[in-house]
Amino acid sequence: MLKAKELCVLSELRQDSRMKLTEISKRTRIPVSTIHDRMKGGFEGAITKMTALLDFRSLGYTARATIILKVDKNQRDGVRAFLSFSSAVNNLFKINNGYDFMVDGVFKTFIDLENFVEDLEERFAIRDKQVYYIIDEIEREKFLL
Repeated sequence: MLKAKELCVLSELRQDSRMKLTEISKRTRIPVSTIHDRMKGGFEGAITKMTALLDFRSLGYTARATIILKVDKNQRDGVRAFLSFSSAVNNLFKINNGYDFMVDGVFKTFIDLENFVEDLEERFAIRDKQVYYIIDEIEREKFLL
């Protein structure tokens, strides 16, 4: 379990992952050497990936949806593989409460989104689905900020 000071460092990194260690040290009052040692250790595996957050609309992807799927038991592996390799899938989660997958999909148009869902239904035995269109992003990646 991470200590409170380590969580402060992670919070600073979540705000600006390119911040210099000296600046983080000033803000958190933790010695630079300690921060450096923790960074080399990956904060005990807490940092899994360094990535950029994108504004999909500015890249021309105007349609985004969360799709919840209930799939026949014998087709779960196939659906999982299909979704894992789809370029439209931003995030993929295994979920519970009667459903199998939650998909965060990003598409150029709503027609592309509808075609994706239709293709999924044609390839696999989808027992139930719910599609929630993302209208506006209010908060993203806010935890520990």
